[in-house]
This record gives sequence, structure tokens and C-alpha cells, in this order.
Amino acid sequence: MSNFIQITPFMHVPALEPALAFFTDILGFETLFRANDYAYVEREGAGVRILAGQGEDGAPPGNRRFAYYVDVRDVDALYAELKPRLDTLPPRDVHGPANKPYGQRELLVLAPDGNLIAFGQAIAGFSSVP
Repeated sequence: MSNFIQITPFMHVPALEPALAFFTDILGFETLFRANDYAYVEREGAGVRILAGQGEDGAPPGNRRFAYYVDVRDVDALYAELKPRLDTLPPRDVHGPANKPYGQRELLVLAPDGNLIAFGQAIAGFSSVP
């Protein structure tokens, strides 16, 4: 039996409440644990650890250099489910679903703190070999 279970990204945010609202109200995650400025959210076995911090102990604010990639089986079904909530975001904060030249179909959503959340699935039959 293998020892590794999963990789869980750790997202640093300036404030916990807006991040939790984004993950639960917009993306459909559930808060499984919360204590002070920390929360663990999960959806279908995919988890994200969120830590709020400012000042010297905080991480720099999110920007598009940092992305959290969630592999899904059907990105179009996820988009259809989330669309009513995604429509409440600024249009420039949602891109896709769209086929990418590297063989993935992706939905990109910019979180309020500037972190980029990407949902993607492999495009069937894609080959990077000419």
C-alpha cells in the first residue's frame, strides 16, 4: 500500500471570511474545519487549506502567478452547476470552459484575493506529437 494520500494546497489570504464565502458560496466547497484564521474546505475529496495572515507573518496578496489546479472529470458539467453563482462575479474573473493548446479543457476563476483557481480535464485524443 502506498504511503502518500494527496497533495493539499495551502492558500494564504488577507482575510478568511471572503475566501470561505468564495469557496463555499461560489465554488460549492464545504468547510470541514475552522479555527481562528485557518479553515479546511473540501469538495468531492479535493481539499484546500486556507490561512489568513497579514503583516510580516502573512503571504503576499494573491496574483495570477499562483494558481490552484483542480483536475475534474467533466469541466462543462461543473461550469453548468456553478454558472448561476459565477454570473455574480465580474465577467473578467471567469474564463472558459475553453480548450487549451496543451490538451486541457479549463475553467478559470479569479478569487477575490487574486488567487487563480483552475478546473481542468484532459481533452480526449489529444496528442502533442505532430
